[in-house]
Amino acid sequence: MAFTVSSNSFKDGDYLGKDHILSANFGFGCAGGNISPHLKWSGAPAGTKSFAVTCFDPDAPTGSGFWHWVVVNIPADVTELAAGAGNPGGKLPAGALQTRTELGATGYLGPCPPEGDHPHRYLFTVFAVSKDKLDVAADTSPAVVGFNLHFATLAKAEIMGLFKR
Repeated sequence: MAFTVSSNSFKDGDYLGKDHILSANFGFGCAGGNISPHLKWSGAPAGTKSFAVTCFDPDAPTGSGFWHWVVVNIPADVTELAAGAGNPGGKLPAGALQTRTELGATGYLGPCPPEGDHPHRYLFTVFAVSKDKLDVAADTSPAVVGFNLHFATLAKAEIMGLFKR
């Protein structure tokens, strides 16, 4: 069975709904709900000891993309995150850890590309990890989390949402 990810919040390749777009209180000009989307995965390979979830915008005008969400150490028996799990008060599984996004804080940051720019791709990736826990902390940068994932990933599954304003 192939390792796959799906969502009740959006279909692969579709535009993300307003609920999942960055809210006005972040000051970038968007007015969404900033709610992390539902994600569900299946078919993880044998030897999976935990999962990680990231959301990355490779189209951000930064030269290095933009990390919108990073969650690690999701227990291996968990195969779903409810909508809002990445928000304050959200229900992440026990043991899961959110690390820094590009704005320096933990938690989900919804899309908000520059006005008039082309549609941006938001890659929600679930990693099947060969370790129970990655040796990272809440203030670890996304690049360092990615470095750790590079050496511990057994498989990954991805779903893409789009957004343009």
